[in-house]
Amino acid sequence: MVLLMVTAGCFLNSSCEEEELNIQDNFPFGVSVMPVPDEIADEQTVELRFTIQPTGNYSNTRYFIRYFQFEGQGTLQYFDDPPYLPNDLYELPDLQFRLYYTSASVLSQSFDVWISDNFGNERQVSFQFNSSD
Repeated sequence: MVLLMVTAGCFLNSSCEEEELNIQDNFPFGVSVMPVPDEIADEQTVELRFTIQPTGNYSNTRYFIRYFQFEGQGTLQYFDDPPYLPNDLYELPDLQFRLYYTSASVLSQSFDVWISDNFGNERQVSFQFNSSD
C-alpha cells in the first residue's frame, strides 16, 4: 500500500525524476514517379504517377503541390479537377496520386512539380518532354 502511494505521488509531484516525452511530428519525405515518355505531341495527355514516401507517420501531416512551367505550354491537373494554375498551392488528398499533363505546344516542354508538407519540407520533380510529330 505504501509503495502504491509513493508511486502515485511521483506521478502527481514534479520532484520525482521526469522523462520528457518527445513526440516527433516533422518527418522528411521522398517522392517517386513512375517513368514517363520522352516525347509528347500537341494536345496529347501523359499520366504522371506519384508516390510520396514519408520517413515516419504523423496523422496530421498535409501535403501540397504546385508547379511552374518554364518551357512550352500545357496544363497539369488532378483527375477531372480543373487544371492547376502555375505557382498556386493545392492540397493533395493521398500519398499516391496521378496527375495528367496535356500538351498545348508543338515545341519541347519543361516544368517542375513541387511537393511540400505543412512543416516546410519540400521536394522538386522536373519533367522534360521533346516535341513529337
